[in-house]
Amino acid sequence: MSLHPLLRLAEDRDVRHASAFRKVAADLSGEALAAHWQEGLRLAPRRAEAGRRFLQPHGGRPPSERQRSKDEEHLAAALVRFCREGDRALALPDESAARFVDWNVPLKAASADPALGEADPNGGVERVDLLGVVGDDRPALGFVKFLEPGGARAGTGDTPLRFLFEALGHAAIVEANREGIAGEVEAAHGRRFGDAPPAVLLLASPRYWELCRRREAQKGAAWIHELERLAREFETQCGVSIQFVSLALEGDPGFAFDAEGARLDTAPRLERAWEAGAGRVRPKPKPRPRAAEVVPQVIEPDLTRPVRSYGPHESYQPGDRLQHPTLGLGVVQRALPGKVEVQFESNTSRLVAGRPL
Repeated sequence: MSLHPLLRLAEDRDVRHASAFRKVAADLSGEALAAHWQEGLRLAPRRAEAGRRFLQPHGGRPPSERQRSKDEEHLAAALVRFCREGDRALALPDESAARFVDWNVPLKAASADPALGEADPNGGVERVDLLGVVGDDRPALGFVKFLEPGGARAGTGDTPLRFLFEALGHAAIVEANREGIAGEVEAAHGRRFGDAPPAVLLLASPRYWELCRRREAQKGAAWIHELERLAREFETQCGVSIQFVSLALEGDPGFAFDAEGARLDTAPRLERAWEAGAGRVRPKPKPRPRAAEVVPQVIEPDLTRPVRSYGPHESYQPGDRLQHPTLGLGVVQRALPGKVEVQFESNTSRLVAGRPL
């Protein structure tokens, strides 16, 4: 388990479980998430103080072919290369634009020490997939999940909530080391970090988001509503913006290799991970009230009229008393064309009446 609260949350069993993470998100508030963020700032490893640089040379022989275990690293490198060539920016769904300047940025101040266990500030800490700026100088931190178009499943326990916790846990470490990272970025790439809190970008393949929605389809993907709520509340508390982004590439996998390493075949499309209003569980419509049952009015006998014997050629009026040879004594309830409805002691019957001779 990691010392860092957000990274520790990312390893929680329910957070990793497809059928349980929505409830975890629903029970969490932006205020609680902000408290974890503040604790993450306090506990962050200080790489610069340990005499280690954040921006590392990406030396060695560039990859010349695809290695599935390194798809996300190669895609991140290809995105940075795309931005650097021609100083291009990637349009984001909120109409801002990101320029990524480096990838695979390490955050540990030292190797993890198993002897320290949970007291090790480097335990559970990994890297930032993409580092850059949004707009002129707002720090941008990109976290990448790649799943090819034909992928059948995401990684085990790889839920959107875990993705969010991991991203925020590493973003807190970047923020705690902002001064050192900003100096290296300006020196190496000529980009300055302003004072604004970072923009956190969760960049995942369309197939990843699609599969996440499919396995929660029985709940209407209600986790989307909860994650959007947490992002809004967290930004209110800490100023850190969170975007859930669909990173769409042309082709399969959408990147290739040349003498300089990974490159994109065409410009990527960065769109909303889901349509507006997704995940909102609509309340069930109230059942329509049933029409009140019509209680038939019982016509009482008119005792001023004599009891009459039943005959199919006779005419009768409501209230008439009628003696039937087999059904007994009854009271006429309604006169119908060619018939009468008669209430007898045990039942109501319709009898022929008013038949011409």
